[in-house]
Amino acid sequence: METKVTSEPKSNGEPKSNGVPNGGARIVVDDDDEVLRPTDLSEMLAEGTKESHDRAENCQFVKDFLRGRIKRELFKRGTAALYFVYSAMEEEIEKNKDHPHIAPIYFPTELHRREALARDLEHFYGEDWESQVSLSAGTKPYVDRIHEVGGKDPVLLVAHSYTRYMGDLSGGQILKKVAQRALKLPSTGEGLNFYQFEGIHSHKGFKQLYRSRMNELELDADTKERIVDESNRAFGFNMMVFTELEEIGETIKEEVQDAGLGHSHAEIMQGGDINKCPYYAAKMAASGNPTYVCQLAMMLLRHPPCQVALAACVAVLAGFTAWYLV
Repeated sequence: METKVTSEPKSNGEPKSNGVPNGGARIVVDDDDEVLRPTDLSEMLAEGTKESHDRAENCQFVKDFLRGRIKRELFKRGTAALYFVYSAMEEEIEKNKDHPHIAPIYFPTELHRREALARDLEHFYGEDWESQVSLSAGTKPYVDRIHEVGGKDPVLLVAHSYTRYMGDLSGGQILKKVAQRALKLPSTGEGLNFYQFEGIHSHKGFKQLYRSRMNELELDADTKERIVDESNRAFGFNMMVFTELEEIGETIKEEVQDAGLGHSHAEIMQGGDINKCPYYAAKMAASGNPTYVCQLAMMLLRHPPCQVALAACVAVLAGFTAWYLV
């Protein structure tokens, strides 16, 4: 994808301006045929939540999950936590569906997850699942906050909706594959309904539509900043849930399910561990982690082109050494 900045209006056949005044700086994303500005809410959210996103991705629970180190009991509890979060969020969205800042991003058929999560809980707990799950201490502040903004400041529901649904349509699809393999869940999708958006045919296209709708909301700069702040707060609540699950995991003696069948680059590498992904290892090596530096070197040596290059280097070195000694 090529990204470039331009200040000139586009003629017919070029990316549309999406209402950007002539002469204003615009970020043109060529392959998506959309024009974005740094002041667009979607851009502010992406930029303003980078650190929170990174912290959430690097917490131990998520890293273990991506590596396929999933305890079935923790996965069940995590599903229950999501059920309470989405029940609260979708209840407040329904109450405010006619609100001018909620109506444009109201997609119940495409996005709502409560019923899907209920089916997943029935799969794991049985028909009486409702009597077996309860709102945990780590999830309650998240649920309470959603109800609070829904009642007092509905525009902030935009932040919670964006943080959850856009994540589900992106990284959530990776987690689905990892969980299915690690927990040996049926290929027909039982236990993973949460990750299946049957009303959306193109995740990329829908995310583009959703971001466009957000960017069209009539919001002043202060309100946009408050939405970014609330999105960061939502990431914090998610991390509280992860931390609680980590602590519970330390007390569970259950054997880890198929450790190593985790995330991979490009469609999960057909069941490979995230540690076997050269892109992930390279990222960790660049951060100064010696374990991943050695791991990256070992992975490179397993590839024939790297082996040939190494052999050539050794031959050249040997030649110079022999010449020097003579």
